[in-house]
Amino acid sequence: MRRRPDIRRAEFELQSATARIGVATSDLYPKVVLGASIGSVGLDKNFLAADTFKFSLGPLVSWQFPDRTRTQARISAANAEQQAAFARFDGSVLNALKETESALEVYARDLERRALLESARQKASLAARDTEQLFASGRQSYLPVLDATRTLIAAEQAVAAVESKLASDQVNVFLALGGGWDTAAR
Repeated sequence: MRRRPDIRRAEFELQSATARIGVATSDLYPKVVLGASIGSVGLDKNFLAADTFKFSLGPLVSWQFPDRTRTQARISAANAEQQAAFARFDGSVLNALKETESALEVYARDLERRALLESARQKASLAARDTEQLFASGRQSYLPVLDATRTLIAAEQAVAAVESKLASDQVNVFLALGGGWDTAAR
């Protein structure tokens, strides 16, 4: 079920919201940035000459000092956003489970229905064969043979219809389980 796009999207949104908590928390601490500069001072003819060439490399420390309440508010907002993302993720997983369970239940019921219809088709075939033998031996008219053949054809049509429904059910189960999406992208 991890292959389902709705679950993957909710999972990535949850990861993103969790990362934003760390970003907001980092505002509580000073930031150290490395900087570099290069330049030349003087006339154009002395450009980058040894006596006019200057460079510097060093750290830069920045810290927003007494504004901790605003930072704490951003951290709280990031926590709330993460909790909302978790609730959306949980909802996506529950919805996927519900869809999968429903698709599997429909498939199981149609399998049972096919077994019953196949049994009815076999009995109708046996009845049609018996009525043809009775007609051939002269014990009954042709009307029961026609009725038994019609019943057999109806049973065969019902079996064919449930076979088609089973194929559709298999596709629905496949899709509910997240089939068809490339897993190499993970």
